Parts: sequence; structure tokens; C-alpha cells
Amino acid sequence: MARTFRQKRQAQPIAELNLTNLIDLGFTLLIIFMIATPLINQEQSMKLNLPVTSRSPQTAGKDTKAQVISIDQQGRYFWGNPPVAVTLTELTSRLNALAAQSSPPVISIHADADVKYQKVMTVLDELKKRGLERINLPSQPDR
Repeated sequence: MARTFRQKRQAQPIAELNLTNLIDLGFTLLIIFMIATPLINQEQSMKLNLPVTSRSPQTAGKDTKAQVISIDQQGRYFWGNPPVAVTLTELTSRLNALAAQSSPPVISIHADADVKYQKVMTVLDELKKRGLERINLPSQPDR
């Protein structure tokens, strides 16, 4: 009588998880974030002189609708072309009307070079609230 000394094979998968690789990955990511975090904060605190554009202005397509918002040196808002003086509340109501259209036009913000940056950001914030994302910030070319 012949005997076989083989063990029966089990059909169960091995349920062990090797954590060494995951721990190495976690430490690597921690080191990367520790190095990158001071660089991000340093970039935001830099004082910048914004560049002057040197390219020629681009022309809009013939079928592109555009609406002009102007901000003069005193910080007053103007709507359209020819410009009509408006307050911020009138401007927001006109932007609501544009946002309700099925295909809103491109909003072109013409701001004087000496206007406070906050005035431009106020207009951009109002556009963002209404989902008007097609924005043009024109500049004059360098002489």
C-alpha cells in the first residue's frame, strides 16, 4: 500500500497586507509636503511689479458679442459703449440680466492704470457670483 504525504491545498487567498510599502509612501509624501509648504507661503508674500504687455491687441471675432465695463481713475463704474455711469447696485442688476441670457457675451473690463485693484476685484467677484466666465482684461501695448 502506497502512501502520499502531500498536504491538501487550501482554496483560500492569502489575506496578509504588507504595510511596509504604504508606510514608506506616507513618509515620502510627508517630506515632500514639509519642503513645499514654506515655498508656497513665500510665493504669496512677494511684492510684484506687474509686466507691461508687448503683444499687439487681439481682435475679437465678428460674431462675438461683447459688453464693456469701464472703471475710471476715481473708481467710478461705467456700462457699455458709449459709457453710461452706473453705481455698483445698478451694475449688479445689469449683470444679472446678462447671466439670464442663454449665451452671455464676453465681458470686457477696461480699468484705468491708476485705479485701486480692489475696484477691479469687486467687478470680477460679481461676475464670478453670476457664472459669467468669459472675461477680457485688455491692456495697451508697450510703446
